[in-house]
Order: sequence, then structure tokens, then C-alpha cells
Amino acid sequence: MIVNGTIMLMEKILTLKIENFSSSGEGMAKHNGFVIFVENALPDDLVKVEIIKENKHFAKAKILEIIKPSKGRVKPFCALYNACGACSLQSASYDFQLKLKKEIVQDAIRNIGGLNMDVQDVEPAPLTKEFRCKIQYPTAQTKVSKRILAGYYKPKSHEIVNIKHCPIQPAICDEIVEYIRQKGQELNISCYDEKKKTGLLRHIVIRHSSLNGSNLVTLVVNDDTTHPDIKTLAQNIFQKFEKITGVCVNFNITKSNLILGKETVCLFGEDTIEEKILDKTFKIGANTFFQVNPKSAENIFGYVKEIIKNNYKEPVVLDAYAGIAAFGIVVSDVAKEVLSVEENESSTKLAQEVIKNNNIQNVQIKCADTGNFLTECSEKFDIIILDPPRKGCDETTLREALRLSKGGIIYVSCNPATLARDLKYLVQNGARVKNIKPFDMFCHTPHVETVALIEVS
Repeated sequence: MIVNGTIMLMEKILTLKIENFSSSGEGMAKHNGFVIFVENALPDDLVKVEIIKENKHFAKAKILEIIKPSKGRVKPFCALYNACGACSLQSASYDFQLKLKKEIVQDAIRNIGGLNMDVQDVEPAPLTKEFRCKIQYPTAQTKVSKRILAGYYKPKSHEIVNIKHCPIQPAICDEIVEYIRQKGQELNISCYDEKKKTGLLRHIVIRHSSLNGSNLVTLVVNDDTTHPDIKTLAQNIFQKFEKITGVCVNFNITKSNLILGKETVCLFGEDTIEEKILDKTFKIGANTFFQVNPKSAENIFGYVKEIIKNNYKEPVVLDAYAGIAAFGIVVSDVAKEVLSVEENESSTKLAQEVIKNNNIQNVQIKCADTGNFLTECSEKFDIIILDPPRKGCDETTLREALRLSKGGIIYVSCNPATLARDLKYLVQNGARVKNIKPFDMFCHTPHVETVALIEVS
């Protein structure tokens, strides 16, 4: 039926066979040629669904009944799977997850990038449980008992799921959060109310080291000074756990969804933890950008290092969007010189510390915006590593990367769609994509990290 030029489905209850899987983690089916996205559905599921939303391009549906499950479907291992929704792919076996992620990347490369080439198999994660080394829990409070709640938001809402045990993060993180709940309530610490913009404690942030099991705890507060009760809470946390190296407070008085404010103060202990990638040791602070799954990250760093080692002899390397210069530091062993460019000043300071601690002589750090730096740069590089945020690179950055690269570009991406878009631009401007290799960094979710090797003529 067509209403005001929009196709409307006559039936609201349908039986569908799921055909594909979308990058957003939904099953895809068709009914009379009309595309329907089904929440929590997997390819080859036969499901009874209810249409909950539709427009002229597609419809959204929820599962009422799984009539015949996909062979890849399994029982989720987390008790909060349905309530939390953070690990939406837990209903798929791990091998099936890897297959789906490869298809996500392959579809993006072909349909968005227009490249007729095969993507390699996804490199599995070394750990599929207790791998997440960074947690960021928003907090809230019950109205009557003032019990503190902390956990992830329910899907498509800002209602907190009070998580007592999360199987994908180290057990000590659960213990620390539970202690903060109890001690915070004892101290009558209020929690932030998003609607009223009142309350003190906004988020609990923990950085965990897979190297030595140490933890850095940051209490994010809706204040611009350290409240005495927050200082008492921080002291109690520091004294309670032997494996906590430091407790910080971060000030965030913005009326936004931003988790961390600009200023962080260490109240007790140290303001960093150590993490190791291959043979290099890094310092990580509360707001340092660093991969949440260090063991999987090691796979990626090792892969990039091997590409450079096997294809270039003593190259000059540009490490762009460098963060704490992790790529630059790791590949320094197989490079003549490395220049790492990062606009965040605190990250560049940490990078300088890491270089000194690892006794590295051939890595230079520059604090600058990548796009601006490339535009103004006249030096050429044998290989350029691009590791942009999810939005990918703008055309100026890609154009300048092509201009400045004498041999190739290694593009590391956390978003297959923007990777495919950027590869299309590079190919249209004379480059050649040699291979594309996905890595599983975010187990049990549709997210996938991908490394593309690009040859520049």
C-alpha cells in the first residue's frame, strides 16, 4: 500500500527468513521486495516478527518468535544479555561472529568502495572473555533508597542496567564498582541526574592493565572542585584494593553526553597504568586513547610491523592520528625514522615519556592536527600509517597523504563504511589496494577493526 508516496506494509506480523546481516548488528530480510531490519536476528533464522517502524526505504521489526534458529545461533553466556544489549552478537557462536564480521567488511568494500576484491578472513581475538580493559559506567540513584546504580545503558535509552558482573571485563572491575556503590551510598554521595543536571557522581571510569593486573580508577564529577566526600571515597578505594595504582577525579560540568571533562587530578597514587604491546611498554592515563582490547591490539600492531619489515628497508615512516604514538613506537625497530603526529597535547606528552622509557632514539613527536600538518608538510615518507577516528579521513588528508607517500599507505580503521569510502577516493586518485585484513577487537559486537595496505605509484 502507498500512502502519501510512501510504501506501507499492510501486514504488521510477518514470518521472515533472515538473509543478510547489517553493520549495525541487525538481521536483514525482504518482504515483497521491501527491506526489513530485524533486531537480534541472525542470517538463516526463520522468525515471526512485528513491524515497529517503517518509512519509504525500509522497515524495522522485533522478533516475536524464533521459528527455526540459524545453525550459528547459541545461548548467550551473560545473564544480562537481553537487558544490557552491549554485546548484541552473543547469540552467535564465535566462529559465526567472525564470518559475519568478514561479510560486513566485504559488503562495505564492494557496495560503498566499489572495489571488486576479496577481504581476508578475520583474525580472531586471543581472548573472548575478560578482554575489555576500559570500562566507563554512568551512574544513577534510586529515588527512595538512594541506592547507587552503575552500568551500561539499555539499548536505545538512557536507562542504566545495574551491572554486578560483566563477563567481558576483568573480575576485579566488578569488585571495584560494587565497592564504589556501597561506599558511595554510605557517604551519601549523590549521582548525576541527566534531566535535572544535578547530582555529583557522573561516571566511574576504570583502566585495567593486562600486563600486570593494575587498575586506574577515575571518578567523574559534576563539579569543578574536589568535594570532600569524593576525596574520602577515593581514599577508601585506594586503600581497599592492592591492585589499584591510582584514583583520580575528573571535572565535567558540561550539560552534554561527554564522559570526561578536560581536567583530571590524581588524588591518590599514580595517574597512569602500564600496558605492553609486543616488546614496548606504554603508560596510559584516564583519558588516553588506547585500544580497549590490548591482546587483540597486539595482533594488529604485529601485522603492521611485519608489513613494513617485509616490504621496506629502513623506511621513513609517518604515523598519523598517532594518539600516544603506539604504531610509531612499535614499528620503530624496523624503520630508519618515525614521525608521529597527534593533536592531543596530553597524549603527545605521554608519548614522549614512553619513548624515553623504552630508550627509543628514532621517533619524533609532533603535536598538530593531522590534516593541517599534511597540508603544510614538504617532506616525503616511504610509508604513511593512517589510524583515524570512526568518521575516517577528509579528502584533504587523503589527497595530501597520496602526495607525501613515496611507496604506500597503511590504513587502520574501526569503521568499514568510512574505510570503504576513503579507499574509493584513494583508488580513484591513482592508488591500488593490495589487501584488506579484518581483526576482531570487539568480541560479541558487530564492530570490527580493519587494516588496508595501499600501494601508491
